[in-house]
Amino acid sequence: MATESSYYVPEQSRLPIFATIGIFLMAFGAATWINGGSSYIFFAGSLAMATVLWFWFAAVIKENMQGLNSDQLKRSYVWGMGWFIFSEVMFFAAFFGALYYIRTFSLPWLGGEGDRGSSNMLWEGFQNTWPLMVTPEQAVSGEAAKVVGPKGIIDPWHLPLINTVLLLASSVTVHIAHVYLKKGNRKGFNWWLTATVALGGAFLFFQVEEYLEAYQHLGLTLESGIYGTTFFMLTGFHGMHVTLGTVMLLIMLLRSVIANHFKPDDHFGFEAASWYWHFVDVVWVGLFIFVYVLGA
Repeated sequence: MATESSYYVPEQSRLPIFATIGIFLMAFGAATWINGGSSYIFFAGSLAMATVLWFWFAAVIKENMQGLNSDQLKRSYVWGMGWFIFSEVMFFAAFFGALYYIRTFSLPWLGGEGDRGSSNMLWEGFQNTWPLMVTPEQAVSGEAAKVVGPKGIIDPWHLPLINTVLLLASSVTVHIAHVYLKKGNRKGFNWWLTATVALGGAFLFFQVEEYLEAYQHLGLTLESGIYGTTFFMLTGFHGMHVTLGTVMLLIMLLRSVIANHFKPDDHFGFEAASWYWHFVDVVWVGLFIFVYVLGA
């Protein structure tokens, strides 16, 4: 029985072992897949990890519904989610930092500018231009003209602008859903959370459309110089986070609709998912400004 100053200690579980195996298979399978191997190992690991999370989260939910979680344990959940989001902030900060360093320092140095302009000796005659869609070696040797390069870049005021509106709207709808939940209005909560999930799905749809346009019509790919690499790394990883956030909110919606989970004063599962969603929205605003608008 949990008390105010003690943790509830659950029974021993094999789930952490299975989670370790699943993560290993995902990492090994991804490396194999990227290097031309089969994708089956990666998807097998993903399925194993999804199964582990299903049973693990179900156990945690059951413990909370039984009143086994103390206030101290609930605070640890809050801190755990806070540190997780902080780690994600650092993850994207690294990629934004890489984009800034390349544009502000590396390319000007290679072009002979600044206190390290001697770097120009690596590719003498290289001209600093952005977006750079070929390698410096190709630009200097004349091979750039032979490369079938991109016909253009993504117009920020078309699909990216639509996605910006969608994500900003989703931040509003998830907040309204939270307000309804605090008031004990489950119907309102379910409807506004459904709207949030729908907006997340719409964002992913338009991002797929954007990638199809980039690859099929513009010729903009991961191999389109440092611009193509940074563009797809930043937007691609963000798309993965939107997918994760949409799945999290969908699970919260199903828990509410099917099992009547969450109380006005006890709903940290949804609250944590909403925090993550707001974080994803803020990152996208940064992407829209620095990658699409100022990065073009």
